[in-house]
Amino acid sequence: MTINILYFASLREKIGCGSDTLDLSESLSVAQVWQQATGQESFPNDVLVALNQEYTDADAMVSDGDEIAFFPPVTGG
Repeated sequence: MTINILYFASLREKIGCGSDTLDLSESLSVAQVWQQATGQESFPNDVLVALNQEYTDADAMVSDGDEIAFFPPVTGG
């Protein structure tokens, strides 16, 4: 199963790339994908995530061909 991962804004700089492809042997949650893709042990509470261009939470399960986008916290004013 292959999924596409996108990183935006400061996460792009922190991770060192804007996109990645991950080949998985089993279905994982968004949080588990984050862990595998970034090498970090836990999913940060302040990161927003979209699955196939729809905001979701870290417990959402991914499927073959899905696109996951990670965003840093958004502020405005």
